[in-house]
Amino acid sequence: MQRKLIRPNLSEVKEKMTKEAKEKEAAKKKVPPPTDTHAENYYFLKQMNKKTLMAVVFADGEQVEGYIEWYDRNCFKLNRDNAPNLLIYKRQVKYLYKLEQNGKQRESEESETTEKKEKPQNSDSKKNK
Repeated sequence: MQRKLIRPNLSEVKEKMTKEAKEKEAAKKKVPPPTDTHAENYYFLKQMNKKTLMAVVFADGEQVEGYIEWYDRNCFKLNRDNAPNLLIYKRQVKYLYKLEQNGKQRESEESETTEKKEKPQNSDSKKNK
């Protein structure tokens, strides 16, 4: 019995190798989108640099006020004026907001409402005269 030696065609082998190489390169090029947008980092840094007065509302509804001194992945430090400083875990925070902007808005709203109240009274008094 004589066996016949079968040799593969070299061009076929090269094609298979190039296909595999192209598939590997395509798999390497596809990078998943980033999970971290760094928006939180930007927000904390901005508030820290400006020393913005912040209100932190916890999941249970309790609210504290202070300045953010530093932060990391899981927590941040809140400095308070007339109370002890707090180390707050982010998972316990429902939301936080700036107090200075709300205070300015409230002041402007209050001044507008007092002006509105005063104007009709002044116009009524002029009509009566």
